Amino acid sequence: MARGLQHATFNRSALVRVLSDALPEVTCPKYDFGERLGQWLDVSDALTLYSVLNTRAGGGTTVSPANDDLPGQLARVRRNLTDSIHNDGVFNPQPARIPFPVPLPNATPESAADFSPYHRYYLAHQRDMGAAITALRANARKALAGQSAAGRQLAELDAAFEKSLAARERNLLGNIPILLSKRFNQRHAEHRATLAAGSADDPASWSQAGSWLEAFCQDAQTVLLAELELRLKPVTGLIAALVATPGSASGTNETKPR
Repeated sequence: MARGLQHATFNRSALVRVLSDALPEVTCPKYDFGERLGQWLDVSDALTLYSVLNTRAGGGTTVSPANDDLPGQLARVRRNLTDSIHNDGVFNPQPARIPFPVPLPNATPESAADFSPYHRYYLAHQRDMGAAITALRANARKALAGQSAAGRQLAELDAAFEKSLAARERNLLGNIPILLSKRFNQRHAEHRATLAAGSADDPASWSQAGSWLEAFCQDAQTVLLAELELRLKPVTGLIAALVATPGSASGTNETKPR
C-alpha cells in the first residue's frame, strides 16, 4: 500500500509497535532511516548500488509464463506461513507444522520454566519464513528482470540490497526471541504471584486453556505475525511493481490493434 512507503513507517513498523507494547523498554527508534542505512552499507555495498543505479540496460523481454501467478504465489505464501503460526497444536486443535512447546511429563516448575524450547520454536518459524520468502523474492526478481529494462534494474537493485543488508537483518531479527524471553519471564512471574502461599505449582496445568503459557503463546504468535509482514514487504513491493506495469504478464494485458 502507498502508506507503507511513507517515511514514518520505517521507524514505526508493526513489529516495533508489538514489541514496544509487550516490553515497554523497547522503544521506537528516533534516528533517520536514510542516515542509519548509510551506516549499514560499506564502501563495497555503496559501489555496487551506484553501479546498478547508473547502468543502462537494454531492451526487455516478456515475462515467462512460469511467473504469471506471482500475486497468487504471494497470497499462498502469506496464508501458509500465517496458518503455521496460528496452528500451534496445543491451544489450537489444528495439526501443527511447528508445535508450540509444553512442559514434559513430570517436569519440575524450575525445569519447565526454561525458555530454551520456546527460543528454538521461534527460530524454527524464522527459518520457515526465510526459506519460503527468499524463494518467492527470487521468482519476483526473475520476472521483473525479464519484463523490461526498468524491471531488470529494480530486480538488480533489490538483489544488491538483499545481499548488503542480509547480515544486519539476520542479527536484528535474531534478537527478537531474546526480547521475547523477557515477556516469557514476565508472564511466568505473574503466574507465580497468583499462587496461594505454600501451594505447589503444577507445570501440567500450564498447557490448559486460560493458563499463563497460553497467554505467552498468543504473545509469540502476535510477534511472529508482525515479523512475517515485515519480511514480506520487499517481495510485496516487487510484485506490486510487476503487476502495475502495463502489458506485463502478471498485470493487465493490453489488446494489440490488428
